Amino acid sequence: MDTDHLCIGGGPAGVFAALTAAGSGERCIILEQNEQIGRKLRITGKGRCNLTNNCDRDTLFANIPGNSKFLYSAFSRCMPQDVMAYFEDLGVPLKTERGGRVFPVSDRAEDIVQALRYAVKRAGISVVRGKAAHLLRSPDGRCTGAVLTDGREIHAKTTLLATGGMSYPKTGSDGSGYLLAREAGHTIVAPQPSLIPLVTEETWCRDAMGLSLRNVTLRLYRGEKCVFEELGEMLFTHFGVSGPLVLSASAVMRKGTPQDYRLEIDLKPGLTPEQLDRRIQRDLSESPNRDLGNLLHALLPAKLILPVLRQCRIPPNQKANSLTREQRQTLDSRIKALPLRIRAFRPIDEAIITRGGVSVREVNAKTMESKCCPGLYFAGEILDADGYTGGFNLQIAFATAYSAGIAMQGAAEP
Repeated sequence: MDTDHLCIGGGPAGVFAALTAAGSGERCIILEQNEQIGRKLRITGKGRCNLTNNCDRDTLFANIPGNSKFLYSAFSRCMPQDVMAYFEDLGVPLKTERGGRVFPVSDRAEDIVQALRYAVKRAGISVVRGKAAHLLRSPDGRCTGAVLTDGREIHAKTTLLATGGMSYPKTGSDGSGYLLAREAGHTIVAPQPSLIPLVTEETWCRDAMGLSLRNVTLRLYRGEKCVFEELGEMLFTHFGVSGPLVLSASAVMRKGTPQDYRLEIDLKPGLTPEQLDRRIQRDLSESPNRDLGNLLHALLPAKLILPVLRQCRIPPNQKANSLTREQRQTLDSRIKALPLRIRAFRPIDEAIITRGGVSVREVNAKTMESKCCPGLYFAGEILDADGYTGGFNLQIAFATAYSAGIAMQGAAEP
């Protein structure tokens, strides 16, 4: 098969790059190993598809901890508002929710996928099912397409790798793109999980499994330094903790090992330590003969009462009127800073995104073209660039895909 452009990977980056590259009527093929494009996109945002984040430039860069400077040029061409306008032009009404998160009004990721499928069809882009085994290269080192695992060859003037990272391998993000990039001479920054739940040393989290906390403050410490602090939601699981706050905190854990970090949960961020102490004293005085295990139901979720009391070494059947000042102060401090020790990340295939990938030092930031292999381009999660939760990683995918698509279109012109 011969084409002008070959996009390896039918996720958001590969499809968006193909639509951009084929904008002037050039031939384009999307190579996708699944039956349909956009399989991973269907499960993003818990099936709602957090498409991007409706924010300004400063907020955008503040939420890209991984190689944000590399993305300056891409974002200057494709901001969140451009992505929103594009999908609304495709007929998908969007809405902005808390924190700038953008979703389809329908809350259906499938609407985004179907809009892209129709756009691909209208643009005359061919979707070929298969998997690339090797890149084709000319004698002078230029990438000229790919050889598929079944022996077929696709010859192209430009080739894009948009195969994702290593998270959710069943969707096709199985790390195979790294092998192709390495074959072309690229350095692969060791892939690590990001936006991922955390395994804790504390086994009591299992007893609190299913408990969702809202309006709590989570702090992440490396040594004695607080490296993350945010108000929001989190969830206890059978292995430890998850939820939006935990996922965001995990993206900051870039140095050392998970064991170098610890968490503290402020269960009552709306109260100062003094206000909390007065509240507890009031509850004690109003019910002096009640067991503390029962008394705290007015202050804490039921599943956290025993863990908090155990942390304080206070028996749950101790009477309110026998609580000493020292015990009360310990209780205050645990409610304001419930500690958790981190043992590990969950497996990388459970991560929302992969940190690491193709070194951005070897990629032209304006065009996304390889500096090692002319004719080869990159977009999306395969690159060593990542953001926090909230639509920022899909924005990276769309912006890098747009830059690559524009450059590919120009490179294929006679």
